Formats: sequence, structure tokens, C-alpha cells
Amino acid sequence: MDSMRRIATDAAKISRELPGEVLEAAAEVILQASDLESARQSVAGTVAHAPYRRAIDAFLVKCSKVPRSSAEGVAAALMTAAASERASRARQEIEVVWTGPDSETIPFRQTEQVILQILDSATARITLVSYAVYAIPRIREALVKAAARGVQINVILETPDRLNGQKEYSTLRAMGPEVAGCSKVYYWPLEQRSKAGAKVGILHVKCVVADGRWLFVTSANLTEYAFGINMELGTLVTGGDVPYCVEELFDSLIARGILAAV
Repeated sequence: MDSMRRIATDAAKISRELPGEVLEAAAEVILQASDLESARQSVAGTVAHAPYRRAIDAFLVKCSKVPRSSAEGVAAALMTAAASERASRARQEIEVVWTGPDSETIPFRQTEQVILQILDSATARITLVSYAVYAIPRIREALVKAAARGVQINVILETPDRLNGQKEYSTLRAMGPEVAGCSKVYYWPLEQRSKAGAKVGILHVKCVVADGRWLFVTSANLTEYAFGINMELGTLVTGGDVPYCVEELFDSLIARGILAAV
């Protein structure tokens, strides 16, 4: 009973960290394997996303050390945990987030508070997107701490250098060397941008998405003014399919070369 409980506990943990679709696909592969060692090899050749692949392999290594564990039993535990987590995530919650004059009737959480909550809660991956970045020490610190926990971080910024003289500072420099050193930083190259006459499109998105579970879309850039004195409105989505879809959107843009590594 203790050995089964250990596998169930580990399966529940990984189901909170990885998308259910990935775990269910891995479980199908594991189910076809003759033992856990061959299951590890099969998963290594099937799961494309490296952080997900490493997490599943670590889970299988733990399971292989449990007495009387089998590929069939581990696959069943993984499928059950993924289904349970999927049902939990389907219960979507939406919260309005506000920075500006105090409301006299409705209490709202502020922009920086919500971003820090997401960064501090992430266990597997973070995608952070912003047009402008300036003087955000608490965000920088939270990103570095997340990286230290093993979280994969993608930071997507408006071009890190000046764009036709429009930028007054480098967004990459504003993020700080600590963030650049512990994350993958991307931008939208000029040759990939749409144009209308002489006008070139800009990356104007402001959002953070983590673990396919939390998505915060906001009018606020990552600046001290947006966090402190501006009037900014955003929406925090917890659960459901939307956070995962947005995560996949940016992954696709990176994979297709529309967003390029700095």
C-alpha cells in the first residue's frame, strides 16, 4: 500500500506541473512498454518539449525505485492524476485586477501583486511578455528565484535595441543581467513584422502565463509607473483551457522563427 501511495503522490505532483495532454500522451507510451526502463527510452523519443521530457523521466526514475512497480501501474496512476487535475483546472476563475484610484465599493488586487503571485507559484514554466520595461526590482527577483527552482522562463520583449529611434532605452538592459542569464529572451525581428506604409508593427502585448494554469493579461507594461501611479486594468484567468492556449501560441511563434532569440 505504501508503494502505491508513493507513486500516486508523485503522479499527483507532476500532474500539477505539466499539461494534461502531455501526461496522457506519455502514459499511453508507458502503457505499451515492457518495463519502466524501456518506458523511459520511449518517452525520451516521444515528448518533444525538453523540460516536460526531463520531468517525466525524473518521475519514472522515482517509480522504478518503488518495489513491485510496473509500467502498467505507473501509466494508470499518471492517467488518473492527469484526469483529476484536468477536471480541477476546468473550473476556471476570472479576476479583475486594477491599479489606480481606490474603489470605494469593490476591493481589487493590484497589477504587480498578481504578477508576483504567478511568478512565485510557477513550478514548470513562465512566459512573460511586455512592450516596455523599466525599474522592476521585485519582478526581477521573483524571476531569478523561479529559475533557481528549476522553472523554465521565456521572456518576450519589444526589440532589445532602439527601433528607428523610437525606444529611449533597451528593454533587455532594463530587465537586468540576472534575468537575461537565467531565462531565454526573445524579440520580434523587423523582417518578421507587418507594415503599413512606413509604419512597422510593434510588440504591444503585456501578459504573463505560467504552467498552463494562470494567465494575466493587462494594459500595464513592466514599469514602476504602471505598478504605482498609472490607471491600469487587467484580467487574471486561473484554470480552464485559455492559459494553456496562450502558452502554446507563444511557443508556436518561437518554433516558427517569428520570435527570435536575443
